Amino acid sequence: MAEQIKTRMTATEFVQLPETNLPVQLLDGEVIEMGAPELPHQDIVLNAGIFLRQQAKELGGKAYVAPVDVYFDELNMPQPDVLWLAPDTKCEMVGTQRLSGAPDLIVEVLSPSTAAMDRKKKFRLYEKYGVREYWIIDPRDQLVEVWQHHDGRFVLLDVYEVGETFTSALIGSVETAILFAT
Repeated sequence: MAEQIKTRMTATEFVQLPETNLPVQLLDGEVIEMGAPELPHQDIVLNAGIFLRQQAKELGGKAYVAPVDVYFDELNMPQPDVLWLAPDTKCEMVGTQRLSGAPDLIVEVLSPSTAAMDRKKKFRLYEKYGVREYWIIDPRDQLVEVWQHHDGRFVLLDVYEVGETFTSALIGSVETAILFAT
């Protein structure tokens, strides 16, 4: 299980930290450093990244996998596991190192040490800043929760098992088996 180390600072201070390959994010003014995730987590991140990269080729836009800093405000700069920017996105690149504003689609893959953060702090942050779609993927139970932003809040589209298909408002049909393939 990845251990979390927390330190308080602002986004201005956060961007001055030395580069690292481990997940480091700023949430509510706390720098949260985590160890390496479990391998099933990484399999799903890679699958989701490849899938969204393919969608970007077909639909336009851009896909990224962590670590990518996303600036929301001076106290919040998370690193989503995977994200997709629509061709008409309002999320902007800041130089070559980070994004500013809400990505259109964010995917978080649960880990035992981050599940509560992904479901609570990040959920509320992504909802507040208008992420259009949020997928929470649970590797252990092999479930995908799909949340869509309507009227200022997330609404649960549904929870999908491996082998089911759902329709993303942003990218169309998604077969969940693609996300869990090893």
